[in-house]
Amino acid sequence: METVSFIAMADGTQEDYALLKKHEDAFVAALPDRLLEALDALRSSLGGYKITRLEHSLQSATRAERDGRDEEYVVVAALLHDIGDDLAPYTHGELAAAVLKPYVRPELTWVIKHHGVFQLFYYGHHVGADRNARDRFRESPHFEACAEFCERYDQNCFDPEYDALPVEHFEPVLRRVLSAPRYLQEGIS
Repeated sequence: METVSFIAMADGTQEDYALLKKHEDAFVAALPDRLLEALDALRSSLGGYKITRLEHSLQSATRAERDGRDEEYVVVAALLHDIGDDLAPYTHGELAAAVLKPYVRPELTWVIKHHGVFQLFYYGHHVGADRNARDRFRESPHFEACAEFCERYDQNCFDPEYDALPVEHFEPVLRRVLSAPRYLQEGIS
């Protein structure tokens, strides 16, 4: 395999960075495959629920689609909102939001990032947490969107009888939405 000529980035040439760009483009193009693998890993993630975390994610996306939500909402926000569970159990929303930020509008990035705190509303009082912790975000223009996401597409998506659509149903849209970043800032953020 062809490699760059440098051992310190400051010493790289235009040819080196053209080579790296070619490799980066191929790597980025494979992001949907890696996200589908992360989604599949939720099949054996955190136990104790009546369904797997994968089934939870499929229920979330199916409910959002059946409610007529747009592709970014259904496939990226609802389907992938918990992909951070395995690697960042205490900050899974932040991890998922960071991965998905270039592909979804800022409102959905905010919802994904904060949905864990908003979920406390439904169970915090049972585990010694502040169920109203979300209130510190009341001034956000995205507060209601996050509260609605949790109410309609997260806290109620643990039903073993729900007829959720399979991953294969969502895969073409996932690949389309993640085919190119639409929300990149200048440079790397």
